[in-house]
Amino acid sequence: MSFLTVPLENAHRRKDFECGELSLNNYLHLQAKQDMKRRLSVCFVLADEQNRVGGYYTLSNASIPREFLPEEIERKLSPAYANLPATLLGRLAVDRAAKGKGFGKDLLIDALKRSCETSKTIGSMAVIVNPLDEEAERFYLKYGFIKLPDSGKMFLPMGTVATLFI
Repeated sequence: MSFLTVPLENAHRRKDFECGELSLNNYLHLQAKQDMKRRLSVCFVLADEQNRVGGYYTLSNASIPREFLPEEIERKLSPAYANLPATLLGRLAVDRAAKGKGFGKDLLIDALKRSCETSKTIGSMAVIVNPLDEEAERFYLKYGFIKLPDSGKMFLPMGTVATLFI
């Protein structure tokens, strides 16, 4: 299976990245490599031939408390799990120079494809996100993510994700 992105490497020009959100810029500039070294998350970048980063996202393991799930999904799952395994799409950002070119959608699809592929070897029943603002929430809603009550998080069941790649 091929992917649009590659794991962040030293050769990637992180310092040139500017998306308009300081926390997302700083993460890529200052923390992403350390998180990868410590195996806290993996940062995947979409870069050009000159190693300029046009966008990035991060993935890590997470869980969803059973009581956060909508009843129609929760009742289909084994009661043995109080917390259900999931994949966290922790950050997703596009450089200002690449805005309007569909990179956000491309990065999301790439992240969902990786998450789905990984769920075949490491249990994960959904992809979860924690949108920074209303614009990000609208972006994820557009692609079928469901709000989790009382948490600010959103999720997309892995079964739904899998249908995208059949």
